[in-house]
Amino acid sequence: MAGRSARAELLVVRDEDGTVVGSVALVLSGDFGEVTTSDEEAAFRMLVVDPEARGRGIGELLVSTCMDRARAAGKRRMVLSTGPAMTAAHRLYERLGFRRLPERDWTPAPGIDLMVYTRGL
Repeated sequence: MAGRSARAELLVVRDEDGTVVGSVALVLSGDFGEVTTSDEEAAFRMLVVDPEARGRGIGELLVSTCMDRARAAGKRRMVLSTGPAMTAAHRLYERLGFRRLPERDWTPAPGIDLMVYTRGL
């Protein structure tokens, strides 16, 4: 967490008991894993929702909050990386208007291939 928070804004959702049920790292400036390519872009990484809390709109809330904060910061585009097996996340992103940007797919480490999605703000 300390490494992430130095390079990104960490957003957290807690349930009514105060238990963390979701989080995401929002990057508004600089870079966090070779995702952004210009100052007009923001990115989010590491979106996670507790499996027992899925289906309650937490992932959508986190993505929407990231987009709102990026828009308020003057960004024009949101980009994100996701693994090929994250099909539920892909459906969420596509439903929210994100489109694939395959020319920006990347491999942060051998055997880890990430797909890039983007959406205008």
